Amino acid sequence: MLNVLGAAIGATFVDATARDTPNASSFGIGAGVWLLVSNLIGLGVGGYAAARLSGTASRTDATLHGLAMWAASFLISAVLLGNVVAGVASTAANGVTGALGGIARGAGSVASAAGEQVANRTSTGAAQSAAQGVIDRVQSALAGTGNAPASMTSDQRKAEIATLAGRRVTNGNLSDGDRERLNTLVAAEYNISPDEARQRVTQAEQQAQQALQQAEQRAREAADATAKGASVASFSIFLTMLLGLVVAVVGARRGTRDSVSVRSNRLA
Repeated sequence: MLNVLGAAIGATFVDATARDTPNASSFGIGAGVWLLVSNLIGLGVGGYAAARLSGTASRTDATLHGLAMWAASFLISAVLLGNVVAGVASTAANGVTGALGGIARGAGSVASAAGEQVANRTSTGAAQSAAQGVIDRVQSALAGTGNAPASMTSDQRKAEIATLAGRRVTNGNLSDGDRERLNTLVAAEYNISPDEARQRVTQAEQQAQQALQQAEQRAREAADATAKGASVASFSIFLTMLLGLVVAVVGARRGTRDSVSVRSNRLA
């Protein structure tokens, strides 16, 4: 009931017309404080009721009743939260599956329509000829690797430049021979002097290295932020449960019946 009341109070602060709505940070802090307070009130009242209804006059028994109520409350909360999360995940998965299915069906329809148009507009022989032309071009580019750069075609030089660049990224460095080969290919491809080609290759390597370092730094920062967030969340949950335990025990001890009244009720 207190959580529903908190949601109702929070909704009253939303004023989209006047644009006077508190920011997300204020809403989050307010919701966290209200959740903590309502949780403590509920556990205190629950501990009091558990001990009072047990009819015990022993503070030890009352404390155990409060502990049992506290444990059962958090267990039920965990189960309900898990069901909610599972339901949300299942709904999201179904939505994604449906969307992907729709996209696949749409893509299939488009491909089918495109195929029919191509079949209607072009002959089978023309399509095979175009495909064979692409294959021949790729084979020609690959077959020219290792020749003199001046005698190679542009596709052949670009294919070998890509191979050497990939080797640089994979191995982290190039041998002197491969580096000189790369400089020669760049100079021939872009019709520049060897010195300018060497400068371009060095600049490209520096930019790639900086990009890799920045990506690694961002990944480390993201990992640190995730670890810190998990640590703060875990400590917050632990402190919330600990405070709830204390309040439940205090409430249970307050709900302990007076030994005189208990004895009178038994005699009656």
